[in-house]
Order: sequence, then C-alpha cells, then structure tokens
Amino acid sequence: MQFGYCERIDGSFWAEPLNAVTNVAFLVAALAGFWLWRRQGGRDAVTLVLIGLVFAIGIGSFLFHTIPNRWTLLADVVPIQFFAFGYFAFALRRFLGLSGAMAAAGTLAFLALALGLSAVGRAILPVGTVGSAGYAAFLLGLIGMALAMLRAPALREPCRLLTLAAGLFAVSLTMRSIDGVLCGSLSLGTHWLWHLLNASVLYLLLRAAMTGESLGVTASSSPGR
Repeated sequence: MQFGYCERIDGSFWAEPLNAVTNVAFLVAALAGFWLWRRQGGRDAVTLVLIGLVFAIGIGSFLFHTIPNRWTLLADVVPIQFFAFGYFAFALRRFLGLSGAMAAAGTLAFLALALGLSAVGRAILPVGTVGSAGYAAFLLGLIGMALAMLRAPALREPCRLLTLAAGLFAVSLTMRSIDGVLCGSLSLGTHWLWHLLNASVLYLLLRAAMTGESLGVTASSSPGR
C-alpha cells in the first residue's frame, strides 16, 4: 500500500487502470444530469453548477489515479468537497426550506462533523482505512436529510432518491474502506467500485435536485416552514 491504493504497485501513468478508467462513470453521470437539466428547460443555475462539479470530480480523480502528486490530489479532493457541502446547503434550502442563514449554519455544523470524524478516524483506524472516516459524515448527512424529508408529501420522490443514494453510498464507502484490507487476496483492489457506485450516487442526487425543481418544491412548500 505504498502508493495508497491496492491496484497501484509503481509510479507509472497506467499503474491503476481500473481506478483510472472507471472515472468515466462520473463523466457519464454529469452528461446524463446535463441532459435532464436541458430537458427540464435549463433554468436552474445551481443544479448546473452541481452537474459541473460532478464532471470535475471525474477529471480530477482520473488525474490523481494516473499522476499521483500533491496537485492532482487537490484536483481530486476539492470538487468532491465542494459538491458534498454545496449539495448539503442546497438541500437545506430547497428541500427543507431553511433560510440562507440557517442553511449556512447547518452546513458549517456538517463541516464540523466531517472534520471531527476525520480526526477520530486518524486516531483509531488502521492506516489503510483512515481516508474513509471523513466520508462517513456524508453518509450520515444523506440519511438525516432523507429522514427530514419523510413528512412532506411533495418531497416523496426526491426523498426516495436520497434514500437510494444513501444505501448505495453505504456500499460504496465499504468498498473504499476494504481496498487495502483485501490487497493480499485481491490484487485489483476495490477502489474502482467506489468510483462506479459513487457515480451512481451523484446521478441520483442530481435527479433528486431536478425532481424537487420540477415538483415546484420551494422554501414555502417544504417541511422546514
């Protein structure tokens, strides 16, 4: 695990073929999301930004899994963080109807949770699984958001999509966490499954955002009011 992932055994460009190629799934998710966005009239600028971030996730992850260094690590991690915390703020506003100030406060609390779980993970988890600790906050966020949306009939479809996304992300996070553990018996590792499953998760989240828009979900009709 010198290079961080089971599949990579040296520093060459194609040393992680599956980890690299499976990033195409993020591009497909972004393009499918863009198609839906255009089909619905292409009016929601925030959703378009989220679609762009999904595309950036695919590009950044590909760069990191082919040319691993400090700069490509940033290209990999930054779009993921922007999407995760941006979507959380977006969901607080669109689905739960919170004010801008309340959504900002809630997002900061969510950030503190992610940082806290990362710190705990570094202290107690094996080296190969430390990177997954912070992502646990995203799983909790999806579950919490879906539960908060249960009592609003207008949010039934986006709630269903977020619930499905949470289930897939739980499996995805497991695949990320066991990559190093299974390295001795599975030379290709399981990180590439993290890519494929996460692309599906992101697509479901984009669909949920656009379903909320198409249903006319606004701050005045959502459960936070």
